[in-house]
Amino acid sequence: MVRRGCLFIAALAVLAFIGIAVFASGWYGSAQVEEDTSFIVPSGSSLTSVAGILEEKGLISSADAFLLRAKILGSGAPIKAGEFLIPAGASPATILDTFQNGDVIRRFVTVPEGMPSVMVYERLMAEPLLKGEISVPEEGTILPDSYDFERGESRKSVVARMQAAMADTVRELWAKRASNIAVKTPREAVILASIVEKETGVASERRMVAGLYSNRVKQGMMLQADPTIIYPITKGKPLGRRILQSEISAVNGYNTYSMVGLPIGPITNPGRESIAAVLNPAKTSALYMVADGKGGHEFGDTLEQHNANVQKWYALRRQRGEM
Repeated sequence: MVRRGCLFIAALAVLAFIGIAVFASGWYGSAQVEEDTSFIVPSGSSLTSVAGILEEKGLISSADAFLLRAKILGSGAPIKAGEFLIPAGASPATILDTFQNGDVIRRFVTVPEGMPSVMVYERLMAEPLLKGEISVPEEGTILPDSYDFERGESRKSVVARMQAAMADTVRELWAKRASNIAVKTPREAVILASIVEKETGVASERRMVAGLYSNRVKQGMMLQADPTIIYPITKGKPLGRRILQSEISAVNGYNTYSMVGLPIGPITNPGRESIAAVLNPAKTSALYMVADGKGGHEFGDTLEQHNANVQKWYALRRQRGEM
């Protein structure tokens, strides 16, 4: 009898061991994830509701079994909301760990330097993974940069981060401004920086262009910046043709060919470096500039020097067959 009792206990132990092994293998073994799969954990979700979604999508065989194993074998840490990537062949244990400790998938939207707000609006509205309506942001309030976002995030929240980044950048750079600069307020700095941004695509020229326009502001000269003619017509988008004489002489709050001083507002969203250039411009006597045919500009201190540079530019264009 004793021997039979021992055998029975041993048999139970073996069965228990086998049961535990099967139970554990159902947790650490491969689930039903056949390929890398994007999965969204909605905000405020419980593990129970998420397990139900996993079962519905065929990523696990049983929500109840998943929850039981998670309770016994899981860490007990809370799950996070967001979009996650579940790798092919992931085990239930890996799936839970991904929701608890994994990185949320981040996507990016990029605002290049000099992109006007109407085009920022169009870019955000065209992003299908964002939601909600927005209006065109105020010009000059968006800091050009790359911004990450989550699937389903509101466009308003993305714009808010872009505007907060610009406000922080202007505040930081304004505190470091040089003395005796041409602008008197942070807003004026952004306005002038927007002109610098549009006038040159050469990074090494920014401080020189800023110095030139600063000189004009200080001397009460018209800035005569072509992009300020275009802005009221297209809201900063490319004009796609030559500027008309009637547009050059048009009187409005932006056209610096018909007014002295800064426009009434920015003509684009300037980047950090253009703002920094306006707040620490090159020390120069230059008042004029013209294209040099290489993507940059020739600068002149006097009208005589400028006219000579213009003739060089015309000669180059004739040589290229452009005139």
